[in-house]
Amino acid sequence: MKLIQSHDNPFFKELVKLAGSARQRGKAGQTLLDGTHLLAAYLDSGKLPLNILLNSAALKDDEVEALLKRASGVAMTQLDDKLFAELTELKTPTGILALVDIPQPLPADSRFALLLEDIQDPGNLGSMLRSAAAAGCDAVYLSKGCADAWSPRVLRAAMGGHFALSIYEASDLLAVAATLPGTVFAASLQADAGLYDCDLGGDLAFAVGNEGAGLSKALQDAATRRFTIPMPGKVESLNAAAATAVCLFEAVRQRSLVVA
Repeated sequence: MKLIQSHDNPFFKELVKLAGSARQRGKAGQTLLDGTHLLAAYLDSGKLPLNILLNSAALKDDEVEALLKRASGVAMTQLDDKLFAELTELKTPTGILALVDIPQPLPADSRFALLLEDIQDPGNLGSMLRSAAAAGCDAVYLSKGCADAWSPRVLRAAMGGHFALSIYEASDLLAVAATLPGTVFAASLQADAGLYDCDLGGDLAFAVGNEGAGLSKALQDAATRRFTIPMPGKVESLNAAAATAVCLFEAVRQRSLVVA
């Protein structure tokens, strides 16, 4: 196992760039997974990391040891504890990071998708990806204005959801909406039907807009069907991630009734 103790190490310098720069992640096609949960999810998806990075405490951790056995043959690097701390945003790090290739999805006809327009909060985006993975979506299309899907904060919020989805970044959502099979649904205050009155049993996609501005008029016009989310309480709207989860799992509920 290689040991790195200097800030001047070229490999460490590249890791620092990856941890802090969306541009560098895009250029390299790589990102860092922080913690045991994300690495376990990545291994569960059938992939192996390029390199596993450890601090001194991780070498004595049973959970880490089990993951290292699963990743037998992968290059491993021990970082000085201070160097390791520069790569993690966690207040209580588990002592393990994994350098991985960002998956490149192949073109495919999605049957249950999300179209996300200009979602800028990393926590919201991660939650949406987590909900999409849990609901069984096969694809998520992100506009150019969305947060970096492979940033540390989005990865943590999604809790491994990335590895159960095909994620298409910098997508032309109008073009996607025009080519997807089935119905494209969009929430709108001007809709004449409620979510629970819509037939969500077939091929579909939900279009979700920016946290503040909502869905653009162009994408609303491109949607096949508009709906409202019933809210009998005394609030004007739902958080974008919460609204997405409501929509996805109403589709799950309806589909489960068809199967039953």
